[in-house]
Amino acid sequence: MKTYTVALAGNPNTGKSTLFNRLTGLRQHTGNWAGKTVLTAEGEFERNGILYKLIDLPGTYSLYSNSADEEAARDYIIFEQPDVTLVVLDATSLERNLNLALQVLEMTSRAVVCINLMDEAEKLGIRIDLDRIRERLGVPVAAISARNNKGIGPMLDLVEKVAEGVLHPEPLPIPYSEEIERQVRELEPFVRKTLGARYPARWIALRLLDGDENLIASLKQRLNGAAPAQGQGVMSYGHTACN
Repeated sequence: MKTYTVALAGNPNTGKSTLFNRLTGLRQHTGNWAGKTVLTAEGEFERNGILYKLIDLPGTYSLYSNSADEEAARDYIIFEQPDVTLVVLDATSLERNLNLALQVLEMTSRAVVCINLMDEAEKLGIRIDLDRIRERLGVPVAAISARNNKGIGPMLDLVEKVAEGVLHPEPLPIPYSEEIERQVRELEPFVRKTLGARYPARWIALRLLDGDENLIASLKQRLNGAAPAQGQGVMSYGHTACN
């Protein structure tokens, strides 16, 4: 059976883990990220003859290595490179949530944005222009209510199309100041020469300019052939309470 890995990313309290539980049911287990006290949850489900392995990343507000949660989520997207990263947003707080979505889209183009809690937005009289968001972000966008099991099918259709290569998202690049862009252009060839084409050279160049020492340490481990960031460890069955 064909198998794809999907990572769930999002701020705390976006309903990300509700969606995870909705999709995986009892076919999940929890544990810790290797060398960290951060919880991880993994599960699986089948659809259209495809097995999906779902990773519920820690709920975070950014991916800038300011905490163990952020570092674990960032390292999984960068180093494990899931077939699709599903970014879960809160429809009632899009402005705050989009910050993380933009960070993810700088790291990978294989992404789908999922706007959850649409039922709550409707109660508040909030109207969301999905077409406009798709146009601005350059990636597929789905609207759902995980709690009420609404919109899940169309969302999974988008996940399947990205995983299968039917859809090729092209996230719009985020422009920085002229000076930063100049330095990025100078660094990118060095990053590609050192790391190859596997990792996003522009994003890594930006993090190097920002002096992200945790990322530099992780990259050194990778270059020296260290173990992957996510280890299996001892797992126990049940639901996670990451967020």
